[in-house]
Amino acid sequence: MEFEQIFKQISPEEIEDNVFTLVGKDFPVITAGKRENYNSMTASGGGMGMLFMKPVTWCIFPSNRYTLEIIKKERTYTLSYFPNVYKKQVLFLGSKSGRDSEKMKEVELTSVQTPLGNISFKEAKLIIECKLTQATLALPDDFYEQEAKDYINEAYKEAKVYRQYVFGEIASVWVNTNRS
Repeated sequence: MEFEQIFKQISPEEIEDNVFTLVGKDFPVITAGKRENYNSMTASGGGMGMLFMKPVTWCIFPSNRYTLEIIKKERTYTLSYFPNVYKKQVLFLGSKSGRDSEKMKEVELTSVQTPLGNISFKEAKLIIECKLTQATLALPDDFYEQEAKDYINEAYKEAKVYRQYVFGEIASVWVNTNRS
């Protein structure tokens, strides 16, 4: 089945889902790469809004993530949101690194290529394609609330890797016409 037979393009302003539910409860899957080499990971934070007069998404990555490496190389990525029945598969994508495993072959989701050449999944209810705008470090001294400073310091202490904020201009939005 062709991509356009499954998904319909909408504008970012037409996204009906609540952004706090999408990011805070639905846990998007971030996918970067092309058909021959791609990787996905589960996101647990981020948001959407306007930056430089354009609609954008932003996500937080540990700087050693394989998906982040591919995003920086390709400069594009997708955020895919799934119905709750796919929660097991979404969490699986966050359970191990694609750098050291064949998780993209193991996951029980069907990859699809968007018209822009990015990868997502047929089972997604919403796909947001992004063009990388900025990747920047989150440094403890950049935060003013002690709780945020403590969080960043603790994350760096445990993970021994910096956190990066990744901003991406929304290039296209797709909704699955076979799902509500």
